[in-house]
Amino acid sequence: MKTGSEIRDGYLKFFESKGHKILPSASLIPAHDPSILWTAAGMVPFKPYFTGAAKPEFTRVTTCQKCIRTPDIESVGKTARHHTFFEMLGNFSFGDYFKESAIPWAWEFVTEHLRLPPDKLWVTIYLDDDEALEIWHKVVGVPAGRIVRMGKDTNFWEIGVGPCGPCSEIYVDLGEERGCDSPECGVGCDCDRFLEIWNLVFIQFFKDESGSYTPLEQKGIDTGFGLERVASAIQEVPTNFDTDLFREVMDFTAGIFGLKYGIDNQVDTALKVIADHCRAITFALADGALPSNEGRGYVLRRLLRRAVRYGRLLNIKEPFLYQVAGSVINQMEKAYPELVERQEFILKLIRIEEERFGATLVQGTEMLNRLIYDAGMAGNTVISGEDAFKLYDTYGFPWELTREIAAEHGLSVDEDAFSRAMEKQRQRARSARQETEYLSEKDVLFKEVREEAGETNFVGYESLKAEASVMEIIKNGKRVNSAGAGEKVEFILDATPCYAESGGQVSDYGKLTASGVEVEIYEVTKPVENLFVHRGKVIKGSLKKYDRVLVQVDRSRRLAVCRNHTATHLLHKALQEVLGDHVNQAGSLVDPERLRFDFTHFTAVTPEELHEVEEIVNNAVLSNLPVEAFETSLDDARALGAAALFGEKYGERVRVIKIGDFSLELCGGTHLKSTAEAGLFKLTGESSVGAGLRRVEAFTGESALRYVKVKEEQLNEVARMVKAAPHETVDRVVSLLQNIKELEAENEALQAQLARHQVQDLVDRIKEVRGVKVLAGRAAAPDMDSLRGMVDLLRDKVGSGVIVLGSTSGNKVNLVAAVTKDLVKIGLHAGKLVKELAVVVGGGGGGRSEMAQAGGKDPSRLDKALEKTYRVVDSQIK
Repeated sequence: MKTGSEIRDGYLKFFESKGHKILPSASLIPAHDPSILWTAAGMVPFKPYFTGAAKPEFTRVTTCQKCIRTPDIESVGKTARHHTFFEMLGNFSFGDYFKESAIPWAWEFVTEHLRLPPDKLWVTIYLDDDEALEIWHKVVGVPAGRIVRMGKDTNFWEIGVGPCGPCSEIYVDLGEERGCDSPECGVGCDCDRFLEIWNLVFIQFFKDESGSYTPLEQKGIDTGFGLERVASAIQEVPTNFDTDLFREVMDFTAGIFGLKYGIDNQVDTALKVIADHCRAITFALADGALPSNEGRGYVLRRLLRRAVRYGRLLNIKEPFLYQVAGSVINQMEKAYPELVERQEFILKLIRIEEERFGATLVQGTEMLNRLIYDAGMAGNTVISGEDAFKLYDTYGFPWELTREIAAEHGLSVDEDAFSRAMEKQRQRARSARQETEYLSEKDVLFKEVREEAGETNFVGYESLKAEASVMEIIKNGKRVNSAGAGEKVEFILDATPCYAESGGQVSDYGKLTASGVEVEIYEVTKPVENLFVHRGKVIKGSLKKYDRVLVQVDRSRRLAVCRNHTATHLLHKALQEVLGDHVNQAGSLVDPERLRFDFTHFTAVTPEELHEVEEIVNNAVLSNLPVEAFETSLDDARALGAAALFGEKYGERVRVIKIGDFSLELCGGTHLKSTAEAGLFKLTGESSVGAGLRRVEAFTGESALRYVKVKEEQLNEVARMVKAAPHETVDRVVSLLQNIKELEAENEALQAQLARHQVQDLVDRIKEVRGVKVLAGRAAAPDMDSLRGMVDLLRDKVGSGVIVLGSTSGNKVNLVAAVTKDLVKIGLHAGKLVKELAVVVGGGGGGRSEMAQAGGKDPSRLDKALEKTYRVVDSQIK
């Protein structure tokens, strides 16, 4: 029996023997593809090769791709095959081999290497794919009776505009005992008998905007071989969770809990959910995803909280998921060494999230207790489904736990209403998920332009100007032959010195000139590989296709950007030196004015740490370190210790930026020749942008000097205000603050003394109403707090009685009423009393029986309101 690791290794080595290049798994965060949250299939990293937007370095590739899919999170743990994280083995051809090789190789691997019995295997093909039928039956030898034609919904792969084609799948018959006993049961049935293990996609057509299909000149192969599914068939276990890929983690988790797998269904479900979700969380964090309240961060946080909730259902109150993540890393580290590299960060962040969620669950419990109390007071026996859903959606409180706790108090929960609320949320989520096209209409246009006009030769690393030919002009998405003064257009040149926006660095600005023509360039992008699209406005003349032109980069702007980009590399290294090796870049913005750098770290960076970072960077600037750029292989760059960005996709050849012996990073951006050109580096702020994610912002060069000048002017202004020399300003401000503190203390003492005199004066004016002491009067209190304080003093002196004080401030009236506890029993109520008085002064208020307050808008009627006190007290006495 083969283990999951043996199947993975065997697959990759098999296709390596067939001339394929083994590539490591791409990141779970898709590179340069904002249309999708996660890498959800083996072909996602190769999408540009199938669309023609980029050229592959190898025409035959094989991978084991990490994948995350989350549409069916609620099904995980309840079915045999649903997962959020899984591994997809695949072999790919980019214009190399086609069906004639892909089909026989697939059969060879499953029958000879995995030794699955041929009489247990079935094959599906697309309805009219006779070519595939011919190869399966006549070349491979699969009996015609075991080849099933299927429709477009299952056996034709397409996503909007772009490459597409028919599919062929291999199924394993797991036996009649796994079936549904239906006479119609067969390949494609929803029961567990027939298990699909391999999907071969034959990319042979291009679907255009009209829905027409055109045969591709260069055909491709994209296959998906689900590791967990195959392992379940090879290891002859009933579910994917029973394979060694999951059991190791599940048994470890059960050991933490003092439980065993396979005895209790509720326990088994919890162990499955925890194992599955922890695999997804661990790998996602390793690839640079971070928990947050939106996008993939929200998905990550939801998975983590769902796993923790299932632990709570097993009565596990302490953080445990970080330990399970350690088990995942131990199992997977050989295949995925990046897990070990980020282990400390992964485990620490998971524990922080667990602890935060623990506090959230406490809030949820408090809300549920209030709902139970309210239901009891109202005589209800059912908690509404809407309230239960709010608990689930807002606080992450488990539906099962809500139902269980409610039952302990003799209450039920409206499950139908809860389900309706849940379905509404799913519908909102589905409508929010727009179907993304394989290639947008504009991408198709630029791909065609590149095929016809050729690629753009970028010369901007060496020169800030270049002669070029105008290869294409595009206006409002349509190709045109010319553009006149005042028009905004896109144009493609055969060469350019202008940097296209990428890697966090903004694009260059520039100017295009020719005889009688001037175009202002304000943006440059790279929508398909090696095609630079310039956006600009024609200032004068007419820009024509095939014109010979001169393109010049805005030199001062480029230099400002270079200062900030080189400083970003220095900053990254300085942060690692001060805070630790766990610091990794999580995003950046480099423009002419400033730099912004996001990085992984768990706590706020202290002022002392920021000062040390700033000092390290400026020392590197003053050291006049040489900045060198060179190309090398990816393996050699990593061997040199070059830092790479998580989630970034690199080719076999990479560009490296070396700053003396201080910094070494993979980078395609533009940089200084020497660190001294940065002039000055000044940090301006530090903040949080998510769990485990911090942000710093900084200036360099002229922007830094302007920042310092503004601060200097502010200091001088403060110095003038406090009548001190600039260098004595701090001492002067400290002295003034001390004086203020002493004066405030003196003022408070005088106010207290005045209040005591006022209290005594007011006590002398107490009247009796039917044997009850009543005091109503004005007080010189500046605010409501002071007024309440005076009422407290009077209550202590009166002993038993009713007190009402009023004060005015501008056009505002404050009223406070108090009734001693013994008088509440005879019907007196401070809240009701002050509510009636507030009407007189044009306001409102209320409160408890013993203490209440109110406000009003008519100070001229305060005395009338106070006079009314005695009548209201008389009416309340029973």
